[in-house]
Amino acid sequence: MKRFVLLFLWAIALVGIVPALPATAHKPSDSYLSMNIERAHIGGQWDIALRDLDYGIGLDDNDDGAITWGELRARRRAIEAYALSRLQVRADGKACPLQPVNLLVDNHTDGTYAVLRFAGNCPRPVTAVELKYQLFFDLDPQHRGLLNLRTGGQTQTAIFSPAQASQRLTLTSHPIAQFLDFVREGVWHIWLGYDHILFLLTLLLPAVLTRKGGHWQGASSLRQIFANVLKVVTAFTLAHSLTLSLATLGVVQLPSRLVESAIAISVVFAALNNLYPLVQRRRWLIAFCFGLIHGFGFAGVLADLGLPRAALLLALVGFNLGVEAGQMAIVAAFLPVAFVLRDSWLYRRLTFAGGSALIAAIACIWFAERLFDFKVLAF
Repeated sequence: MKRFVLLFLWAIALVGIVPALPATAHKPSDSYLSMNIERAHIGGQWDIALRDLDYGIGLDDNDDGAITWGELRARRRAIEAYALSRLQVRADGKACPLQPVNLLVDNHTDGTYAVLRFAGNCPRPVTAVELKYQLFFDLDPQHRGLLNLRTGGQTQTAIFSPAQASQRLTLTSHPIAQFLDFVREGVWHIWLGYDHILFLLTLLLPAVLTRKGGHWQGASSLRQIFANVLKVVTAFTLAHSLTLSLATLGVVQLPSRLVESAIAISVVFAALNNLYPLVQRRRWLIAFCFGLIHGFGFAGVLADLGLPRAALLLALVGFNLGVEAGQMAIVAAFLPVAFVLRDSWLYRRLTFAGGSALIAAIACIWFAERLFDFKVLAF
């Protein structure tokens, strides 16, 4: 146990060097679209990551790895045309053309964003708005557009994805519809978050085994297996719920780069612990300690959305429940198969040992990518 505590502290110290390096991040691609509708007038602001725009239309003219204000300003027209051509607004069946107003820059938790301000007018006062969002969907299927729509002192939210590129919002949308949007997004966030999935799998792999005399054997007690899985899942849930809440409410915030690098290390340690066990009986402790870090990763999306307090609480609860549902679906799919195969060579040698080694190798590459800002893996 002492060795694990020392390793955990060493991991925290190691990732502590990350903020000293040039600021970049590995957070999934999101843009933040804020719109204010008063009668027939639309005012808006669209925060789009410079790294995503650079990938889409090219901003770094001299290829020095840094995008200056001069380079951004030189591409202003291209940015405005590229972004606004991928956002269509209609009200009551009529188009509401959008025009650029200004281009600024701002810093989010995961890097620098271009801030495109725009305005538009609809033919008549708006009672319902139809939005078609297509930014970066052709380049990155995991991209999400997070909408914050204000009208008449009320706020509602929506999330755009390739599967939900077009949405119709009445200006008196029911909070339950927004809540369900964030539940759905929480499910997809963990299913598409490969580092979260691999961390969870590394904790589940030994759940159907016991270690005797330095060797892994199939566990005989189904009751004990369920008890171990319940401890691990509960510890992970409590930990990431705690930090997800603290980060989303703005109590504690950490740089995205620090968080994403620490998440990669957590996967490495969990996988290596399967191969060279330091913690055998209290794997829930690994789940809890590193689950704290994963919670900060889950919070990145909501923290940057800039929601008012009431909408933030609704989004927090819905998103967290979605994460839990996605997590339990993974457990339900994995555990029965692992239990049936637990005594076989296929499971103990190939799945458990080989899988843990492969996961550790993948996570090492993720850590290097996030630390030194390069890309090797496509996921």
